[in-house]
Amino acid sequence: MALFMGSIIAVLLFALPAFAQSAALPIPENASAKSYGDGWECNIGFRLNENACVAVVVPQNAYDTNRSYGSGWECLHGFRSTDETACAAVVVPEGGFLDPSGARWQCLRGYTKVDDSCQEIVLPANAYLADASYGSTWTCERGFEATGDQCAAIAVPANAYLNGSGYGQPWTCERGFFEQDGLCEAVVIPANAYFDDATYGTGWKCERGYEASGDTCELIVVPENAHLDRSGNRWECDRNFQKSKGLCALNN
Repeated sequence: MALFMGSIIAVLLFALPAFAQSAALPIPENASAKSYGDGWECNIGFRLNENACVAVVVPQNAYDTNRSYGSGWECLHGFRSTDETACAAVVVPEGGFLDPSGARWQCLRGYTKVDDSCQEIVLPANAYLADASYGSTWTCERGFEATGDQCAAIAVPANAYLNGSGYGQPWTCERGFFEQDGLCEAVVIPANAYFDDATYGTGWKCERGYEASGDTCELIVVPENAHLDRSGNRWECDRNFQKSKGLCALNN
C-alpha cells in the first residue's frame, strides 16, 4: 500500500511543474480564453500568427466576415479572390452575364463558352437551340437529322412515318407493312392467318388449329388422346399420355 501511494505522489509531483507552467502562460493581446476546453483563441477580426493575434487586413473590394475562422474577409459581389490577398473584378465578356455567386460568369442563351469569351452559336437551316449542358448546342427540327454541321431532310419511304426516336431508325413502317432493305413492304397474309403487329416475326400468325409451314398455314391433325395447346398452333398429349413417334401413348 505504501509503495502504491508513493507512486501516485511521484506522478503528481512530476505533473505539477508542467501544469503550473501552462497555467502561467499569459493570454496574448486581442485574444480570449476559450468558452470550452483549455487555452485561448484570437478575437474576431484577428488571426493567429506564431504566438500573437494580429489584425485581419481586409483588402480593397472586400468586407469583414466577423468570423473567427477562415480568412476573415470575403470579396464583394462582382469580385473574386486572387492569391488569397486581393479581390479582382470579374470581367464578363460580351454575350455573358455575372452568375448569382458574384464570382463567376456564364454565357447567355445562344452563346457558348470558348476560353474567356462567349461566341454566338451559328444555327444551320432547320435547326433550333438545344437547352443542354453538354453535347451539341443545337438540334435539328422534326423531319431532319444532323449530318455534320447541317440538318438534312430524313428520307421517309412510302408507307412509313416519322417516329420521333432520338436514336436508331427515325421512321417506322405503317401497320400492315414491314421493313425490308430500307423500304416498307406489305405483309402478305396467307389463308387461315391474321395480321400480327409484333415488332418481330413474319407479321402474321396462323389461326387456332393451324400451324405455320413456310409462308402458309396448314391444318393441324390432332392425334388420338391429344388436344391443342394454349397457343392453338400446336398439340400436346392428354394427361397420362406421352408423345411417341407423332402419337400419344399411354404412360404406364
